Amino acid sequence: MMFNRLNAYRIMWVLVFFDLPTETKKDRKNYAEFRKRILNDGFQMFQFSMYIRHCSSRENADVHIKRAKSILPSKGHVGIMCVTDKQFGMMEIFRGKEQVETPETVQQLELF
Repeated sequence: MMFNRLNAYRIMWVLVFFDLPTETKKDRKNYAEFRKRILNDGFQMFQFSMYIRHCSSRENADVHIKRAKSILPSKGHVGIMCVTDKQFGMMEIFRGKEQVETPETVQQLELF
């Protein structure tokens, strides 16, 4: 029980949310490239301009935050936030007025 509780505070979720311009062909290309690169880094779409990634530790989350920062587009707004699995699990999600389950934590084998 104690191990699971500690894991809920050690496991992290990295959230990348963005509002990028799409007026010109170059803007759309930059948008697509940024989206493609965060997907290739293991992020998954949570909402249209919000992507999430499960990380086994704060150190692992820092690696993915650094990667996201390294590919920031020259225009637009990008936010990067890191929350614990415990905090992420307390999120309430609704589809219309109907409440739905939060995404499940990825099961990961830890060897000591």
